[in-house]
Amino acid sequence: MSQLICNLPAIHVWVRKEYLRDHEDGHGEFVKGVWVSCKSMPGRAFYFETYLPEYGAMFDKLPISAFTWADQTPKPDLSLPNLQFWNCMDYGVVAIHKQFISSMTFEVMTRNAGTLKGKYVATIDNYHSDINTIDYSTAETPAEHKSHNLIELENGQFGLYPNNRMRIYDNSLTPEPPKVPDFKVSTVYYQVENGHDRDGLGSEENYFWQTKKERESKIEIKESRKLFEPVGTGNTALDADKFYESDYKLDINELGLG
Repeated sequence: MSQLICNLPAIHVWVRKEYLRDHEDGHGEFVKGVWVSCKSMPGRAFYFETYLPEYGAMFDKLPISAFTWADQTPKPDLSLPNLQFWNCMDYGVVAIHKQFISSMTFEVMTRNAGTLKGKYVATIDNYHSDINTIDYSTAETPAEHKSHNLIELENGQFGLYPNNRMRIYDNSLTPEPPKVPDFKVSTVYYQVENGHDRDGLGSEENYFWQTKKERESKIEIKESRKLFEPVGTGNTALDADKFYESDYKLDINELGLG
């Protein structure tokens, strides 16, 4: 196992104290925290590790439902299945920040509380990290893979939503009204080295190589210049030695502009 945990942005959060008390008490109380890392264990919700500055302590293995961005009970107060749709898919995990969409307006579709707006924080994604172990997961299966976009929701909670449970609106780029997606789930494994004519490059030593098919067809370059030779533009088309000779006259045909 080469991966289990990844760093998270140092986001300041409030931890619902009942999660720190194994749900025995502490309901309605909140403790200041800062996110540190995230664990991915197949078949579980993502586990967040949080620094609790008031206690000088770290607390591990809390689900996304343990956190709010305000020290008050959210309205509506969404359950864990409303905040994370899919369990972790593999031990391999990475957290990234998708800069291009980070400032856009997000709208997520919950299971049973309608739609909520939110702000982008980061994306947590799974992959199969060890090629020496059997890949029993679906982290790299096109039709099953899910990204988990970490969103700060308007009701005070955070959620982990896949791309197909969100709409993302940009003030400049998104029309009004936007189209309703009619996409199909991707099921194709795209790759470029198999399933077509062999390139036959095993005996090719040229830096600018040609495929076997190109060599056999004996494609001729119709231009007078050699393959990949720069085309003269501006004063690069002039013969410098001729240019500085006293009897040299500029020939418009020599510039290749005619």
